[in-house]
Amino acid sequence: MTSTEAGFWHPLTWVSLMLDYQFFGLNPGGYHFTNLLLHLANTLLLFLVFASMTGAVWRSALVAALFAVHPLHVESVAWIAERKDVLCGLFWILALGAYARYAERPSWTRYAAVFVAALLGLASKAMAVTLPFVLLLLDIWPLGRLRLTEAGRGRVRGSPIILNEGQDSALDGESPRWFSPTPIGWLILEKVPLVALSAAVGILTWMAETKIGALKTVAEFPLAVRLENAVVSYVRYVGKMFWPADLAVIYPHPGAWPWVSVALAAIVLVMITVFALKFWRRAPYLAVGWFWYLGTLVPVIGLVQIGSHAMADRYTYIPLIGLFIMIVWGMTDMLAPRRLGRALVAIGGLAIVLALIPPARAQVAYWADAERLFRRAVAVTERNYLAHNNLGAALARKGCKGSMDEALRHYRKALAIRPRYPEALFNAGSALAAQGRYAEAETYYRTALEIHPAFAEAHNNLAIALAMQGKMHDAISHFRTALHLRPDYAEAKKNLALALSGANRKPPDLR
Repeated sequence: MTSTEAGFWHPLTWVSLMLDYQFFGLNPGGYHFTNLLLHLANTLLLFLVFASMTGAVWRSALVAALFAVHPLHVESVAWIAERKDVLCGLFWILALGAYARYAERPSWTRYAAVFVAALLGLASKAMAVTLPFVLLLLDIWPLGRLRLTEAGRGRVRGSPIILNEGQDSALDGESPRWFSPTPIGWLILEKVPLVALSAAVGILTWMAETKIGALKTVAEFPLAVRLENAVVSYVRYVGKMFWPADLAVIYPHPGAWPWVSVALAAIVLVMITVFALKFWRRAPYLAVGWFWYLGTLVPVIGLVQIGSHAMADRYTYIPLIGLFIMIVWGMTDMLAPRRLGRALVAIGGLAIVLALIPPARAQVAYWADAERLFRRAVAVTERNYLAHNNLGAALARKGCKGSMDEALRHYRKALAIRPRYPEALFNAGSALAAQGRYAEAETYYRTALEIHPAFAEAHNNLAIALAMQGKMHDAISHFRTALHLRPDYAEAKKNLALALSGANRKPPDLR
């Protein structure tokens, strides 16, 4: 419950994986099966929650179907380590359902259900910090608690708002639900405990990421660079939603985007925002869906830069729901009143879902093993030093000479793109050491340590390379430095003991 291993505070995710281990050991099939079950549960819950809130059964079903099969969601389900995505999604959607029940008849017990669901979501992944904002959006539409819009035929002053009158009910055959209008002050006040919870988890996550060095400084990524990447990434995600091609596990951060790309992306964002706000009275779902998308991406859009990637498919797991709402409700309202409109909506929706299945299946296939995954990333992205490094690591694990030579080539390609890349320098050194080229390996390890002096693994491997060249005194010094940096580093303890024995010195107490 207090672990920040890997730079995250997500105890529920750890417990979930521990339970899988009890059932499946280290058989990856079981872990994949759990991820798939969670994704299917999320799909069903998303349908039930939105059908309940809106009364629009077919629209809710289409939103859920898009959520289920969209290729951008493959990463969250196929990657075992992304258990936090599907688990967080489960409690996120449960929180929406609990909030709808609370809005229908407010009580402390119903509010407690919302709070617990939010807490469990945050304990799965910190991205749930935006949940209070989304609940406020739901107060506008579809719950109608905030008197900003006119839904259906509009509201009657002094009376509860009736949702889904007229067109929605005619289309979907559902009885409308009643929600009482509520003063905006109270709507904000009731979110305060949830905001406080999100803030606490946000601080924990900040501390955890800082601890492992994943949180980039303003010197590394200036504010202007972060803003540019955020603007471009928002539009790139929308583009990949409409045309999910060339998806990759890693999209490297370019450092700076061309001003033309930033300007065009900013224009697109402004145009969509103006369009959504222009129709907020007649079609409030446009503004709600758009701000759902913009708001839920804020923690991972790069304003707080974690790691060296520009964007990631997994970050769209919750945000894309907002865009799906805009598309499904918008197209239905445009086409349904026309002749054969309902048939066109049904056929068109089914066609879109079916069209998304083949690219989703193809994307799943790339996750069969690390080599295939990173070969794909190298093929569909440019100057992807991260993918070259990871492909090299996947090839090196094979152990044969041909694979080791190819691994070394990919490490050198990564270094050609980013010369001061300590991980690639370390891996290149390891590949050379595996071939018995210890003097060359020493050069790579020393360069990695010049860039990253606290790289414990590099100290350990440099010491091995030195020992294999007969430089035992220097080797012992680097083993000790590795242990100073990581006192629990078992391999360095063993190596130091062997080095001291080989140097005819009394081994220290390594228990």
